[in-house]
Amino acid sequence: MRIVLVGPPGAGKGTQAAYLAKNLQIPHISTGDLFRANISKGTPLGVEAKSYMDAGNLVPDSVTIGMAEDRMNQDDASGGFLLDGFPRNLGQAQALDDYLKAKGLTLDAVLDLEVPEDEVVKRIAGRRICRNDSSHVFHAEYNKPKSEGVCDACGGELYQRDDDREETVRKRLEVYHTETEPIIDYYKAQDLVVTIPALGKVEEVTQRSMAALQRDA
Repeated sequence: MRIVLVGPPGAGKGTQAAYLAKNLQIPHISTGDLFRANISKGTPLGVEAKSYMDAGNLVPDSVTIGMAEDRMNQDDASGGFLLDGFPRNLGQAQALDDYLKAKGLTLDAVLDLEVPEDEVVKRIAGRRICRNDSSHVFHAEYNKPKSEGVCDACGGELYQRDDDREETVRKRLEVYHTETEPIIDYYKAQDLVVTIPALGKVEEVTQRSMAALQRDA
């Protein structure tokens, strides 16, 4: 299957993508991983992306599209893939269509993880990260530490990242509504969108997604 996963920040796309890719036995292709891999390997696209990032500029769509196409061309993606974070805007969606059409392929589904905006803000703004180890993540409401402000695992100080502050989250949501949401209508016109309510436990959302994909197959 060839699937695109979309949803606002805080919808749990990365978590769901990992579970779905494992269940469907297809590679999970995330934009973040693509950038990290290309930059660490020093590929021409990675070098170009880093030059923009170091200058504090946005990486052009052409670079992101190039990285995505290179990854989709790899052998493990020949039987399908799950795209997470790409396409991010209409230009990228159209480029993906062109890429697939040239290969005689099509998308099977676009999963739209639906989360109320207030819940998104609550999820992200409530995160607290350990200063000693960023893999230790807590939440002010959903996963409280035993002692406020102290990491259960190592005793380090818990803090709120600037990116997780409410005003920043709301700005990220504005960008999502402006740039990414239009691709949902674009794919609805192709009858590809399956809306998944993304509230509840991780496994419940995964089950809804798998059930929707099986009905759509």
